[in-house]
Amino acid sequence: MTAAAETMLSIGEVSALTGLTTHTLRFYEQEGLFVEAVRRNAAGRRVFTEQEVGWLRVCAKLRSSGMPLPDIRRYAELVRKGAGTETARFDILRRHEARVQQQVADLQEALNVIQAKVALYADHDHLAAGSADTLWRDGPACTPARQVP
Repeated sequence: MTAAAETMLSIGEVSALTGLTTHTLRFYEQEGLFVEAVRRNAAGRRVFTEQEVGWLRVCAKLRSSGMPLPDIRRYAELVRKGAGTETARFDILRRHEARVQQQVADLQEALNVIQAKVALYADHDHLAAGSADTLWRDGPACTPARQVP
C-alpha cells in the first residue's frame, strides 16, 4: 500500500483507538517516541497511519508496565536506525521483561498475603465475634523474623 493510499487518522481518532489522550500523543511526539516523524496534513494537523497506531499500542503497554521513557526512546531510535540494531533492541526488551516478571512475582506475593488475611477475617467470622482486633498483625510472610538470643 502506498503512502497516498494509506488511511490517515486524526489525533482524536488515534486517541479513541489507543486510549491515549491527545496530550499524551503530543508528548510522545516531543519525546521522540515515534519510529517515524509524525506527519501533518495540509492544514498542519497531525495525521497517523494504522501502523503508527500499532506502535502507539506497544508504547502504551511498555509505559503501563513501567518501562522508563528513555528506554522507549532508545528502542525507537534503534528501530529508526534499522538493520544491525536488533541485538540492542532485544536487550532492552529482555531487561524490561525481567523487571515486569519481578513485578508480577511481587504482586502475586502481595495478593497471596491479602487473600490469606481476607480468608482469616471471613473464615472465622472474627468481625461478628468481636475478635478481629489482633488480626492486623500476623499473617503469611508478614510475621517478623524471630530474633536469636
